[in-house]
Amino acid sequence: MRILMITGTGTEVGKTVTTAAVAACALAAGRSVAVLKAAQTGVAPGEHGDAAEAARLAGAVTSVELARYPEPLAPATAARRCGRPPVRPAEVAEAAAKLATEHDLVLVEGAGGLLVRFDEAGGTLADAARLLGAPVLVVTTAGLGTLNTTELTARELARQGLDLAGLVIGSWPAAAGLADRCNLADLPEVAGAPLLGALPAGAAARAPGDFRAAAPRWLAPALDGTWDAAAFGAREGAQTRPS
Repeated sequence: MRILMITGTGTEVGKTVTTAAVAACALAAGRSVAVLKAAQTGVAPGEHGDAAEAARLAGAVTSVELARYPEPLAPATAARRCGRPPVRPAEVAEAAAKLATEHDLVLVEGAGGLLVRFDEAGGTLADAARLLGAPVLVVTTAGLGTLNTTELTARELARQGLDLAGLVIGSWPAAAGLADRCNLADLPEVAGAPLLGALPAGAAARAPGDFRAAAPRWLAPALDGTWDAAAFGAREGAQTRPS
């Protein structure tokens, strides 16, 4: 796997911190890494974007941002409103493929969810993934509502013939509720894909050195970590039937 697309079940689910954790684990495993942000919205000139934030947390990665739009909107809308050219899936695929010739792993972070539009033609991260033949990692939430959005995303990936690499919970609460704990078993079932990690709430606020040292404990071996879904479920999970 040289290119991995990272999407979410919505906004603010932990895509960037998950991207950083995947990058940190790959770096620790001795791999060179690039982080590509297809379209950055809601960030002013000179401010840190998601790719730069992933690099700050993960370490020595190449960070690339294809386009930046000032308003916090879907990329197609943000581009139209500020009069700038949109980013198209073919451009995302071309940039990722070029980075893959120079790095062992390229992480392509989308904007919002899988079907958020990049351009007026309706191009999405899914289209870029198809052009690249790249698997997609889905970042999801832990609590109520996650089963629906996760299954919808998984079904759309399957409908488009794309490979769902697995799921990562972008923010696992310190005091997990019943729904959170039950979802550890239910999420892989509804998605038809493995749970490959769970990042603790507040992970992005850690000092970069602490983040890098801890990241392998949050992600499974498929993502160069040591996290074990069965052990985590036994510790954090809940019975699915009343006792």
